[in-house]
Amino acid sequence: MKTIGLIGGMSWESSKLYYEFLNTKTKDVLGGSHSARCIMVSVDFAEIERLTFKGDWNSIGELMKDAAQQLERAGAEIILLCTNTIHLVSHYISENVSIPFLHIATTTGESVKKSGLEKVALLGTKFTMEKDFYTKTLVNDFGLEILIPHESDRQVVHDIIYNELVKGQFTNAAKQKVLEIIKELQTQGAQGVILGCTELPILISESDIDIPLFDTGKIHAHTAIEWSVK
Repeated sequence: MKTIGLIGGMSWESSKLYYEFLNTKTKDVLGGSHSARCIMVSVDFAEIERLTFKGDWNSIGELMKDAAQQLERAGAEIILLCTNTIHLVSHYISENVSIPFLHIATTTGESVKKSGLEKVALLGTKFTMEKDFYTKTLVNDFGLEILIPHESDRQVVHDIIYNELVKGQFTNAAKQKVLEIIKELQTQGAQGVILGCTELPILISESDIDIPLFDTGKIHAHTAIEWSVK
C-alpha cells in the first residue's frame, strides 16, 4: 500500500472526513483491520481565507508548494489537496514535487462520466463556479456540459460556504436555500449535481435530492485508495 499525502485544513470540517473516507475505503478494499497509510499537513485556514479575498493567489500557491514539499520529504507517494477552490493554484504543487498529484476535478469528471450523465450542475465557491480551472477539466477532458447557478444564487452559495460551513455551522435554513438552487438547476436540465465544495456534502446528502449527487471529497479519497492499493 502506498502512502497518501494530504494537504488539509481548508477547512478542517471536511479534512476530517478525508481521513474517514480513506480508511473506510481501505477496509472495503482490503478487509480485516487494514487502514490507510497517510500523512497530513494541515494549514491555518484563516490565513488562506484572508489571502483568497485579497486575490493573492500567488501567496496561496507558495503555501501549497511548501506543504506539498513537506509531505514529499515525510514520505508521501501521492498528494491530495483536500479542497476544491484551492486547486486554482494546484500547479504550484504539481510543478514542484516529484511524486504524483491527484486533481480533484479529474477524479470527479471520471466519476460523472462513469455514471453516464452528460449535463450536471456544479455548486461551490464563486471561484470554483466562475473561474475555468475546474470546469475546463470537466468540459475538455470528459465532454460534460456544466450548469452553474444564476449570479445571485452563486453569491448565496458562496456566502453560505464562507460564513457558515467552514465555521462548522450547518443550518436547516442554509440547507433549504441550497436545495432550492439545485431544484432550479434541475429545471434547466441538470441530470446530477457536483458538490464542488468539500463542506457541502455535510449540509446536503443524497437522500435530500432526486438526482445523483457527486461528493467530490469522497470521490477524491476513494480514487486515491484505489491507486494506493494497486
